[in-house]
Amino acid sequence: MRTRRLFAGVMITGMAACNTPDFVHAPRFWNDQGLSDWATPVAGLNVRPAHFSEREYYAAPHAEWVRTYPVYFPGREPAGYWDDIRARKPEPLIAPGARTTADWISAGKQVFEEMDVPAFRSTDPALIAVMRSAEEFTKRGGHAMNNGRVKGLRWVPTSKGLALSLTDCATCHTRIMPDGSLLSGAPFNDPGNGVLAQLVGLGNEVFFPGEKIGQVNWRSFGVPWIDDDIHAGLKTMTDEESNALFFAAIPGTFARFNGSPYYITKVPDLVGIRDRKYIDHTATHQHRGPADIMRYMSLVSCCDTAEFGSHHLLTDAQRTIPYRFPDELGFALVQYLYSLEPPPNPNPRDAHAVAGQEIFDRERCATCHTPPLYTNNKLTPATGFVPPSNHPLAADIMSISVDTDPALALKTRKGTGLYKVPSLKGVWYRGLYNHDGSVASLEEWFDPARERSDYTPSGFKGYKVTTRAIVGHPFGLNLSPEDRAALIAFLKTL
Repeated sequence: MRTRRLFAGVMITGMAACNTPDFVHAPRFWNDQGLSDWATPVAGLNVRPAHFSEREYYAAPHAEWVRTYPVYFPGREPAGYWDDIRARKPEPLIAPGARTTADWISAGKQVFEEMDVPAFRSTDPALIAVMRSAEEFTKRGGHAMNNGRVKGLRWVPTSKGLALSLTDCATCHTRIMPDGSLLSGAPFNDPGNGVLAQLVGLGNEVFFPGEKIGQVNWRSFGVPWIDDDIHAGLKTMTDEESNALFFAAIPGTFARFNGSPYYITKVPDLVGIRDRKYIDHTATHQHRGPADIMRYMSLVSCCDTAEFGSHHLLTDAQRTIPYRFPDELGFALVQYLYSLEPPPNPNPRDAHAVAGQEIFDRERCATCHTPPLYTNNKLTPATGFVPPSNHPLAADIMSISVDTDPALALKTRKGTGLYKVPSLKGVWYRGLYNHDGSVASLEEWFDPARERSDYTPSGFKGYKVTTRAIVGHPFGLNLSPEDRAALIAFLKTL
């Protein structure tokens, strides 16, 4: 099961000056003017998704945004750590007021690493006891990172007592590198554990109180305006079938609210987000400055109306904002994510890679993957979608389709009919390729065998799927083995 939440990205321009030039205030980011043309129209409806108004958003309460602390695998915490955690009192995660840019970035790092999801907090003694027992936690898939910590889980001292929760950003946007270090902003590759899933389930009572899981899932993913919507079947799925559907996802992929557990999406890399013109694989929203990323953080974490023209997926009672983010919290997170840089690249720019760059140039890969960003920041239509002549993003829509699986772009509420051209920077560490994460290596991406119907993807396969073709993006599939290897060597240096 999944609820309305996930990623947050961010940016570092357009700050409003305080009396002292070195200090800046956080902007009031949720405003009607900025929201009016922010979203991309949905294919099949040709209307933009609706949003809560500025008045509705700022009338909502803040959550208890407090500092949180790492959870260690039972028996691996520092001496006295558990007693210290239980004795701690709530401390504000972030304070209001102006800051220097350096201080905003520092505060944003703390927000990224510590901000939890209030809707997922549990003070259940039985669950906390599981986290204190190596045997019980292991039964649920619990495991430790090299430093003894459990990825994603946090202890939260609140006014109601000590709670167990999970991080809002860092759970999905932190990658464990081969040496055990953590790369902030990159897609996750940890398999998680059953406790994480249990905490996520708590959010249903916050966002969908009193409803059965089948109806919750339909409200999260149903697309009633398309014929034979596959998500209609979610309403009558058994718990066993529902679990099998969602657990078909693999580390690095996620069934996003408004997305689909059938047409999964890989988690985007937030390193370099400052240079991206659009948000989401299907360019659901523009990225024009810091406020847009701050809006997106709120949208996916707490504050989506799920209204598409005449189609309202939530009840009147569910169409609420249970809590909102302070402007300072979102702005700090923006500054931190904008400051992220890729890790040192271990792949040598040797003669093999130089030869690969010549192939990259010869095959005109730079037409779409234009240096130095290795994306032209434009959009390609999904197979079967013809953008209307008055499309608001017409200037960025290319005439060519790369023919990848169009389901996400046409059969979900994130279906704009478009895919954005991804950047190739950092492909050496991301781990999954294609918008659905079906490919796990560059070697596989350039293997012509992936186009066969009897092919077994090494990444996401699908619900009840063992073999399928990975279609589209034929560029590079006709290269000789030698040229293909050289091109891959070059791409790994980016």
